[in-house]
Amino acid sequence: MENRDKKKAIKSFQDFEVYQRLYKLMFIVLKKIVPKIPEEEKYDLKDQVRRSCNVGPALLPEGFAKRYQSRAWKKYINDTIGEVNETIHHLSVYKDAYTEHVSAKLCVRLIEEYNIANKQLFRLSESW
Repeated sequence: MENRDKKKAIKSFQDFEVYQRLYKLMFIVLKKIVPKIPEEEKYDLKDQVRRSCNVGPALLPEGFAKRYQSRAWKKYINDTIGEVNETIHHLSVYKDAYTEHVSAKLCVRLIEEYNIANKQLFRLSESW
């Protein structure tokens, strides 16, 4: 319990738990969801989820470089929340429309994890 109460010093964007979560989620989406989406969605939903799941973890490092500029840093965090919301939307569509291709159970689990990331991002924005 004591270790949990001690906060690790943030020296790099990679130290953020939310960054680590988003990075892992990106790989799950890219490896287990994207390849199973039908080809007719290649340039629509498939391409959009590929981008949105990647942009979230990419915005945090970019924004972290501007962490001493409060407004700029918060904008990057808010933009990351937007990308996470977009990814949740795409996963919801896959869960409801493409159950013959994609595991609905996996989509629900990923949506839950992305919702946790959103809460972490909100707390990060409030506390920085």
